[in-house]
Amino acid sequence: MSVFFNILVALGGLAMFMYGMKTLSSGLEKAAGGLMEKILAKVSGNIFTSILFGAIVTAAVQSSTATTVIVIGLVNAGLLKLRGAVGIIMGANIGTTMTAHILRLASVGQSDNFLINLINPINLSAMLAVAGMGVLMFAKKNKYKTVGEILLGVAILFTGITTMKGSIGPLFKDPDTVRSIFSLLKNPALGILVGIVVTICTQSSAAAVGILQIIAKETGGAVLFASAFPIIMGTNIGTCATPLLSSLNSSKNAKRAALLHFYFNFIGTILFLIVIYAVQFTIGWAFWDKGFDDGDIANFHTLFNVIVTAIFIPFAGLLEKLACLTVRDKPGEEDDVFTKEDLLDERFLVTPNVAIAQTKEAVVQMGIYARKNFETACELLDRYDLKEVEKLNEREELLDRLEDRVGQYLIKLNDCDLNEDEARMVTTLFHLISEYERIGDYSVNISETAAVLYEEEAHFSDRANSELAVVNGAIGEIIDLAIEATKTMDMDILTEIEPLEEVVDRLVEELKAVHIDRSKKGLCAIEVGIHFLDILTNVERISDHCSNIAIYLISQKQQYETLKKHEYLDDLHKHGTRTYETKLEEYTEKYSLKALA
Repeated sequence: MSVFFNILVALGGLAMFMYGMKTLSSGLEKAAGGLMEKILAKVSGNIFTSILFGAIVTAAVQSSTATTVIVIGLVNAGLLKLRGAVGIIMGANIGTTMTAHILRLASVGQSDNFLINLINPINLSAMLAVAGMGVLMFAKKNKYKTVGEILLGVAILFTGITTMKGSIGPLFKDPDTVRSIFSLLKNPALGILVGIVVTICTQSSAAAVGILQIIAKETGGAVLFASAFPIIMGTNIGTCATPLLSSLNSSKNAKRAALLHFYFNFIGTILFLIVIYAVQFTIGWAFWDKGFDDGDIANFHTLFNVIVTAIFIPFAGLLEKLACLTVRDKPGEEDDVFTKEDLLDERFLVTPNVAIAQTKEAVVQMGIYARKNFETACELLDRYDLKEVEKLNEREELLDRLEDRVGQYLIKLNDCDLNEDEARMVTTLFHLISEYERIGDYSVNISETAAVLYEEEAHFSDRANSELAVVNGAIGEIIDLAIEATKTMDMDILTEIEPLEEVVDRLVEELKAVHIDRSKKGLCAIEVGIHFLDILTNVERISDHCSNIAIYLISQKQQYETLKKHEYLDDLHKHGTRTYETKLEEYTEKYSLKALA
């Protein structure tokens, strides 16, 4: 019965260890604010810097799988080239071995020395848990709460180690039994298989190596080098399973990135086996039948990955070619074409701040499509071109598809573990996709008016065309401001949108009055005049949607729970700031109809 409960407690300790790693990784990623992904994308041009930062990032997030999956997502989104992924993946294999060195702290026992007692896992985890919970309970800012999450993650991780250590020891208290079990694993194929299976089951090579370290420590050297090293190499192959599965529904280059990870570990393992056994069967290793403790395992795990990385550095290009030969381009098929939809990779959902950054870029692209369509619609009023109409309709389809795709992605993102700022940003992005899609719709309306004028062979007067050019120039600028504000969240840009929107409203009212006066005098045909008014209605609504975008972004920037648009605008118009009044005068002068007189 005691064996059953020891196994149960060991599994519970393993669960805490893995949850602690997940919590620590999540906290570090939040603290980085997407910086790690940006660095990985920027340093990928040099093999040595990419290996270095791949190792640093993986050591920080405590998971080579997490790093590799992020790399696959960046490759799939077209933000990272395949060649750049090679070094990062190599570095990730080195970085993940740092966990084994952290686990060596489990060997630190009680001492009369105060400093040594501080790093004893039981004492350290207790202090970190108290500190982490205190920060989470009393901190108001999210960045401090993230620190609390990191501290709790480390505390849970060490508690899991201690729990496993206390329950695994009694299971392997007979060194002779342990030797008998591990003597079977001297067979390299069997040892590698065990390492692969345990790693796939735990979804973590660090957890698999950690279990081996605890067994080695608790049995006092009963785990021999000859049986330990194949298991360690098997864990490196097992950690490739998750990235390979993650790449199945991705672009060709993303599949190749996952295969790079697999080939690196698989070929490295084969080479290491050949060298190790060649030396053993000829000269012999002095430590072949000696016991391995937890420190030896950590050292060998690091040494193995450093040596394999050093071997592969000159052959990084060959690894890339091997991956490309495995996932071939079909005859006549072009390279993967990346669209902004590819940015919305579900792999980024494990890091919400990265997913939000990618979503915002997709929303900015919606704005660019809408801006281009407005520009094309205005050109169609002057010169109708069926090819341009076709391009406009294609962009409108892309705009609609992006709205749907971004909306679905935001729903999934909303179900993730978001802090207050992230949740507020997700809500803002929900609003923005609707606003940009409506701007696109009104641009299409203008193009349809241009089509009717073309079919009826009707034309606006030179004066009317000049008036439309003025208001359309203002609309072009306000859309540009909205896009730039979405991209940068710059308050100076955000505050320029509302005075320009006010100028557009005044222009539209003035042009309507001028047009009605022309119609009364018989200077403009009624049929043509109706189309003129339709265009004014559409541009005014585009301006309104740009104003809405500014309001949502200001609300996000100022962290308002709710920003009542009409009250805000009324107050701004009645009691506008000096900046507002200055910009209002500037835009009034810039888009004045007086110059047409």
